[in-house]
Amino acid sequence: MIVRRSGDASFRELPGRLSADPFAGVAGADASVRLVRLVPGSDRRPHRHPRSTEVVYVAEGSGRAWQDGEERPVSAGDVVLVPRGVPHMTVPDGAMLLVCFFPDPDLATNLEEL
Repeated sequence: MIVRRSGDASFRELPGRLSADPFAGVAGADASVRLVRLVPGSDRRPHRHPRSTEVVYVAEGSGRAWQDGEERPVSAGDVVLVPRGVPHMTVPDGAMLLVCFFPDPDLATNLEEL
């Protein structure tokens, strides 16, 4: 069992968001997790994951989940399922924290910015 503490997450900048991959490089992992921090006014652009679906848990905040031209309101506690290869993004109303789950261990090759 591997436990990562929330304060130990190392965030890096991606287009319109800050992202941390707490289990990157863990041997034998068959899935991956990404923590995403969003702030209003950031330059959000769609992206997609060509090799897997994505499950997004809204841990903090509220905004709109945009998927292939359709928007839905989301807030803390909501869960969003994004099919493989579908363009999507989350647009925040205020500060948001998302926890994104992927049944793919290699996020670096499972992300296409659009």
